[in-house]
Formats: sequence, C-alpha cells, structure tokens
Amino acid sequence: MRTTNFFTALLILLSACKVSKDIATPKADLPGTYRNDNAADTASIATVPYKQFFSNQNLLQLIDSAIAHNYDMQAAVKNIEAAQLVVKQSKLGYLPDAKLQATGSINRPSDNSLNGLSLSQFLGKSYVEDYTVSAALSWEADIWGKIKNQQSKAAAAYLQTNEAKKAVQTNLIAYIAKGYYNLLMLDAQVAIAKKNLLLNDSTLNIIKLQYNAGQVTALAIQQAEAQRLVAAQLIPLLEQEITLQENAISILSGVNPAAVKRTGDVNDAVSNSAVTAGIPSALLQNRPDVRSKELELTIANANTGIAKANMYPSLVITAAGGINSFKASNWFNIPASLFASGAAGITQPLFQRRQLKTQYELSKVEREKTVIAFRQSVLNAAGEVSDALVQIEKIKEQETIAVNRTGILQQATGNANLLFKNGMANYLEVITAQSNVLQGELQLAVLQQQRSVAMVELYRSLGGGWR
Repeated sequence: MRTTNFFTALLILLSACKVSKDIATPKADLPGTYRNDNAADTASIATVPYKQFFSNQNLLQLIDSAIAHNYDMQAAVKNIEAAQLVVKQSKLGYLPDAKLQATGSINRPSDNSLNGLSLSQFLGKSYVEDYTVSAALSWEADIWGKIKNQQSKAAAAYLQTNEAKKAVQTNLIAYIAKGYYNLLMLDAQVAIAKKNLLLNDSTLNIIKLQYNAGQVTALAIQQAEAQRLVAAQLIPLLEQEITLQENAISILSGVNPAAVKRTGDVNDAVSNSAVTAGIPSALLQNRPDVRSKELELTIANANTGIAKANMYPSLVITAAGGINSFKASNWFNIPASLFASGAAGITQPLFQRRQLKTQYELSKVEREKTVIAFRQSVLNAAGEVSDALVQIEKIKEQETIAVNRTGILQQATGNANLLFKNGMANYLEVITAQSNVLQGELQLAVLQQQRSVAMVELYRSLGGGWR
C-alpha cells in the first residue's frame, strides 16, 4: 500500500513538470499596407471563392474538371487520409499495451547435469513440461509530456496536409487560368495574322499589276512577298503554341491531350470583383504555404519536447495474469493453475554516447530553422503580392498607350493603302505601315494577356482559390 501511494505521489509530482518550453509563433514583420496598393482596403479578393471570382464559364468548367481529376490533387487527398490515420492512432497513446500469449515447451536436460539429477530425484522423470496462457499489460506514464507532444505533432501534421491540398488547389487554379488566357491571346494573334495576311495579299496583287504595267520593279514584288510571308509564318507558329498549351491544360486536368473549349476575348475582364489586396497580416490566414510553415513550428516544438523527454526517467507499470501448469492435463485446472504478477519500475538513461543530448540539441536547431523559414515565407508572400500589384498597374498604363498606338497605326495603314492605290504613296510606305500594324496588334494582345495573368497572380499570391 505504501509503495502504491509512493508511485502515485511521484506520478502526480512529475506530471506537473515541463521539460521543454515551446517557442511561440514569431510575429510576422509585415507593413500596414502593400507597396503599390493604392486602394488601402481591408477587404481582399482572397476571400472570394473561385466560382465567384472568375467570370468566364468555360474557364470555371476547366477548373472544376482539374480539381476533380488532377493527380496532384488526388495525391494530396490521400496524404490527408494517411494523416487522419496517424491522428487516430496517436489518440490511443495513453492506453496500455496489451498482449495475449500462449506457449508450450518441453525441456529435457542431460542426465548428468544438476537439473537432470534433480528432475529424476524429485519428479521421477527426465523432462519438464511448461504450458502457459497469459495476458500482459504494459503502460508508460506520460510524466514529461512525451505522448502529449506526439499527439500535438500528429495533429499539426494532419493540418499541414490540409494546407498542402489548399496550396495545390490555388496553384492549379492559377496554372489553368493563366493557360486559358494564354489560349485566348494566341487565338487573337492567329486572327491578327490571318487578317494581315489578307491585307498583304491585296497589296501584293496591286504591286503585281503595277509591275506588269512597268510602274515598279521586281524588287517591289519581292519585298511585298517577303512581308506577306512574315504574317504567313506566324500562323503555323501560333497554331503550334495553341496545341502545346491545350496539351498542358489537359494534363493538368488529368485527361489525355485534347482541344480545350473556350469562349470570350483576351480583352475580357478576368473578374467582376473589385481588385482589393487587403492588409498584409491577412496572409497568415489566407496563404496555405504560410500557414503550413506556422504549423511546422508546432511540429518542431513537439519534436524538441519528445527529444528532451527521452533524457528523463520513464515510469513503466506492467501486469500479467493467466494459467500455467507443468502438465498439460492440469493446464486448465482452475483455480490451481491461475497466476498473476505486477511490477513498476523507473528507468533513467545514463550513458548512450551523448546520442540523446545530441538529438535534443539538433531538435532545437531545427526549431530555430523553422522560425527562419516561417519568416521567409511571410516575406516572400508579401513580395509576390506587391509584384502582382505593380504589374497590374503598369501593364494597364502600357495597354492604354498600346491601344492608342495601334489605333494610329491602323489609320496609317488605311491611309497608306488609299494613297498607294491613287499613286500618291510608294509600296515601301505601304509595306512599312502593314508591318507596324501587325507588330502593334500582336503586342497589344500580349499586353491584354499579361494584364489577365497579373490579375490571376494577384489572386493566387493573396491565397485565393482554395475556398
């Protein structure tokens, strides 16, 4: 009774001890607003579900298909299932280990051995039998919080798998959307090239008529033909890029390469939502990768606690009971064959070539590295948002200039063709005007695509897409 009371008092006393102090999540060094954010609004497009953010219905259908069939998404779901199993197992950490064992043995010692002589003298036979059926329990008291830290580690790892799935989804949506708007740009450029090819054909026909009339030389035909081939060469090049982009989107969607159904224009708005970035501190909740780094600190704290606990005494209580007999015929003779035993012991590691101490010191170093990685992830996230904001702003300025330039070039091309037909301009002026308008229209389509991509990147960098 006194022994039991001693172990109980010791268990209560030691359970109040904490061997390792956790490091709190470091405060993120973030500004009050993003650089290049002129709105300064606390609302953020990151909280807008992707089904409401994107306005193009064909794009939304592609995204839904990709989320359902993408293999990275499927792997992320399986990681969550695996982590759930670990969490369920960790919840049983406070329960004892139980084993059921049945054994039977016969030992026949040498007749000239001490055991052989004793058996012959006392039992009247040269062998001894032993038959046992027993149940054994073993329970380690969680004095230093080892089991608690293991549960905390498992729970944080499970939450990490959820954040990993969110990160896969946000990136997947961004890749699909960027690819979709790239396809719209390529479609627009194919149309531009074909339109300019028809314009070049018309100009070439007029120059051929002038050549036949002796008004121009063969050089005029050659230069006009060369300009026509510039537009003609663009068409197969752009069609190749379209096929490659469609294949990439198909693979992301988990299907065999095929054509991608699309509607809309590269100039269409990506979203009907107001472009608001919110405040930088919201990244801690919205960005899955930042949240994952924060959970990594919880795991590092748990590992440090486990490593420290391994250096302290462990209290193990064992108990066993069952039936035992030296004869098979008496094996189940109850209660004569019943037996029971119990024990409790404290084990303190003394010398293990500094392995436990080194593991503890390494765990502290890893924990400090986790803090650094968390701060770096926050800094990177804020930088990505600022990059996307300045891209949106400056691309819009470039687009405004490009629209005006393209309009002027289109007017110049029309005037050059009119003057050329009336003999008031030479073929070089027409060819130059057509070349300039081709490049101007192609560049405008690129800027319109870049504006859409910058909007998608802002949505992703803010942590939008997993809702």
